[in-house]
Amino acid sequence: MASFGVDTRPAAAASGGGGGGSGGGVAGTTGEGALSFLSRGLREDLRLIRARAGELETFLSAPVPEPELFTRLRRAYSSSASSARTRLDLSAFGKAFEADAWRGARATRWRWEEEAEEWEPVRMVKARLRELERRRQAQSPSDMLHKLKLSLKSMTFAPEASEDVPPLDLGELLAYFVKQSVPLFDQLGIKRDVCDKLVESLCSKRKDHPAYGFLSASEPSSLRNENVGDELDLRIASVLQSTGHHYEGGFWSDGHKSDISGKRHVAIVTTASLPWMTGTAVNPLFRAAYLAKSSKQDVTLVVPWLCKSDQELVYPNSMTFNSPQEQETYMRNWLEERVGFKTDFKISFYPGKFQKERRSIIPAGDTSQFIPSKEADIAILEEPEHLNWYHHGKRWTDKFNHVVGVVHTNYLEYIKREKNGAIQAFFVKHINNMVARAYCHKILRLSGATQDLPKSMICNVHGVNPKFLEVGERIAAEQESGQRSFSKGAYFLGKMVWAKGYRELIDLFAKNKSDLEGFKLDIYGNGEDSHEVQSAARKLNLNLNFHKGRDHADDSLHGYKVFINPSISDVLCTATAEALAMGKFVVCADHPSNDFFRSFPNCLTYKTSEDFVARVKEAMTRDPQPLTAEQRYNLSWEAATQRFMEHSELDKVLNSDSSECAGSVTTESGKSSANTRMRRSASAPNMSDVVDGGLAFVHYCFTGSELLRLSTGAVPGTRNYNKQHSLDLHLPPPQVQNPVYGW
Repeated sequence: MASFGVDTRPAAAASGGGGGGSGGGVAGTTGEGALSFLSRGLREDLRLIRARAGELETFLSAPVPEPELFTRLRRAYSSSASSARTRLDLSAFGKAFEADAWRGARATRWRWEEEAEEWEPVRMVKARLRELERRRQAQSPSDMLHKLKLSLKSMTFAPEASEDVPPLDLGELLAYFVKQSVPLFDQLGIKRDVCDKLVESLCSKRKDHPAYGFLSASEPSSLRNENVGDELDLRIASVLQSTGHHYEGGFWSDGHKSDISGKRHVAIVTTASLPWMTGTAVNPLFRAAYLAKSSKQDVTLVVPWLCKSDQELVYPNSMTFNSPQEQETYMRNWLEERVGFKTDFKISFYPGKFQKERRSIIPAGDTSQFIPSKEADIAILEEPEHLNWYHHGKRWTDKFNHVVGVVHTNYLEYIKREKNGAIQAFFVKHINNMVARAYCHKILRLSGATQDLPKSMICNVHGVNPKFLEVGERIAAEQESGQRSFSKGAYFLGKMVWAKGYRELIDLFAKNKSDLEGFKLDIYGNGEDSHEVQSAARKLNLNLNFHKGRDHADDSLHGYKVFINPSISDVLCTATAEALAMGKFVVCADHPSNDFFRSFPNCLTYKTSEDFVARVKEAMTRDPQPLTAEQRYNLSWEAATQRFMEHSELDKVLNSDSSECAGSVTTESGKSSANTRMRRSASAPNMSDVVDGGLAFVHYCFTGSELLRLSTGAVPGTRNYNKQHSLDLHLPPPQVQNPVYGW
């Protein structure tokens, strides 16, 4: 073992012996001096040891020990010890201590390194710094100067700013701003055509530039002008992609949507339910049944539940239900009797209240909350305007991955017939635009008779009850065998309210009373205006025979040859489609609501009262043509479901995953091609999404005020459901669901 560097011989030997007398005194003095020297040296060494031990303790307790620290420690000790009179050698102590100390230090460092590997931001920052350092070393000064020049040029909007993609000029930026501001201009009453012309004018100076080469040069110039808006979108996306810009998500979107892995879910939400025989009760029921026939998705039909007091006002013959399960059983039995197969979809209920003045059901509370989040994938809103007039809850497009609206009713036409109808229609028009933009991705209008809503297109996605097609096939077989199929004349069937065509019917018969002498019309229907309608007909002495309302499939109606429907308030009259399916003549107005029926040879349309008389006489003097197999299919729910899947883009949504949904950019005209596909992350922020989110926020604030709700005609107490709803539907009490301190 190495010595401490001092003389270790015995004191007597060091002094030369143990003699007495004066020699002994000298020896004692010398021994005391040696001990004093040794004591001072040991105290200094012990002080240095304690100091170094303290430094070692601090080093061992440090969170991230470094090997260099121990080297510096020993170097510091060596320099300080060399100046001391007596040198203390710690090398043996250091070697003995080093093994234990660094064993713990290495374990601590390994734990820190494992935590650093798990901390993703640190790893990404380090990788990015290494990449920048590598690029800096690889680039020459001339390359960096060249890139700096290009960056400065791009700020001047010079056309030579980039060697690959020319930068945007001021005209293109203004055109893109106008194009993205179309939703805002639409709310201000500025027509879309004006905006399109302005965009085309701003882009006209550069439409022949090579940057606008997205369309084939062989295509006609007129097509290129029509697609200038689409080309501008792709131009913006290409410039942003060339700069490396990435855009993720919208301004208002919360990003929390249902996971679409596994089987998809479709929720059909409507505003009425059986036994109320109205279009929004019957057609969604058939839609759910035929969508559920596919194994690709699970289907849930969400319908309003009314308290007994409201049931007595709405349902025919004072029919009531004690529980939602009882009403669900009635609905399934009614449906399966008509479709001929076992239905496989779920029926859920949300609270609703009946409004007597408007003869409609208003949702109570947030309808979207009655669809579980795990099933919030695809929503089909039957009458989206009606559902969302007073909707105060989660935004549909935030909760669901895809939201489709189906417009059933021409509300503006009904409102115009009321007192101060023009003013009311003006406000309702803009409210409908607002809710359509805020809550739907796509809207299907059954005919051109509906309001032209944003994001909408016209397509008949309704079919007829299979029972009517069976009647038509039987009548066609009778006609082929030479039998007489029709033993009665003409009839009209519909709810007896003035807005359902009764006013037009009485006016036509009154004006052409002499020309229609001897012609009688049977009318079937019940309604609030029954007494007034019948009184008006008797007063004018018209040949109209009134009967109580009945189902159109009733056997007593099969023998009629002509169905007359003068209504211009309908969007797509279900009774007209049913009459055509049964092989009858249909005499109807030349109106957008009847455009779908024009292709059928038995549909006779009129424009004037004289035309009406001519069409009635024509129908009464000859037999209708039997329907072909193709015509019968076009009227069926199978064909209607196929049209719905295609035009709502539901087929694409069901066959794609989340990455594919966000993978390509589709232009506003709905066109997409291989050279137009770009990642959404490379596209620009969509001002349309910002406007939609802003409108949804404004609507949410508006519907949160009970005073504003009541001033616009809402049923009192519909912002939340009531106690009776909570009892019937087994919901939490209203005061628990919506505490008094919550808005």
